[in-house]
Amino acid sequence: MRLKITLLFAFVMLAVTNTYAGFPVQRTAVATVNGVTLAEEDTTEVLTSPAATAADKQVVALLLWFFLGLFAAHRWYLGSPIGWNILYILTLGGLGIWAIVDLIDLITKNYPGL
Repeated sequence: MRLKITLLFAFVMLAVTNTYAGFPVQRTAVATVNGVTLAEEDTTEVLTSPAATAADKQVVALLLWFFLGLFAAHRWYLGSPIGWNILYILTLGGLGIWAIVDLIDLITKNYPGL
């Protein structure tokens, strides 16, 4: 019984873990010289984490498809509409057909969100 509770606790902790900086972060250079605020909007740079590259997103999506495909984890990760994700879960991946189509789309990089 303790093992079941421990495994359930570990699964819940892994399921609710957040990842940060997997999206572009905008930073604007602002300087104050002699009481005058200077903001150069031409120098705005977009910082991305290494996890945000397309190849890494594809690998993560494929791993999510393989290990958590029944829960539509790859679809949640790539930003598919919530209604379609819930339907995917309820129909067990469209009886496997959607799962295979998703796998092909992920491998060929045709999946929206990659």
